[in-house]
Amino acid sequence: MTRPGTGPGGGRPSAPAPPHPERDLDRLLAGLRPLRNPGAYVFTTVDGPVPAGLDPVVTVTEAEGRTLVVRREEADAAGLAYDYVAAWITLRVHSALDAVGLTAAVARALAAAGLSCNVVAGFHHDHLFVEHDSAYEALSLLRALADRSNGGFDHDRDR
Repeated sequence: MTRPGTGPGGGRPSAPAPPHPERDLDRLLAGLRPLRNPGAYVFTTVDGPVPAGLDPVVTVTEAEGRTLVVRREEADAAGLAYDYVAAWITLRVHSALDAVGLTAAVARALAAAGLSCNVVAGFHHDHLFVEHDSAYEALSLLRALADRSNGGFDHDRDR
């Protein structure tokens, strides 16, 4: 029997290795390839563990409680309070965790248009949570930012 994530005989992983993470700011910006994930998401907080029935896309443990980012439908079903409804945009460039300037450049572009943005860094990608009603404007601004940058990457037009 093969262990999950390994090839036959427990050797190399079955899936291809991800590309090396990018650190160069121009290449990061040129390769943003923003993708809007379906649905509406909310930020809520709970004391203790994640309640049953919730599948958060982000969790942050703070002294005041555990912040969860979950689909709005899940929060409503669980009776959780929230006041910010967001769209989730993934920047599909494989950004290095120690890359400098990506978050600032993205936040600056969105702030110039009066859009708020909450950024979460994952291992492979950065994820933006913007006001739900401003999602398409944010996507347009991010694509324009990528187009102004150099690097010659192909820009997908997914929504």
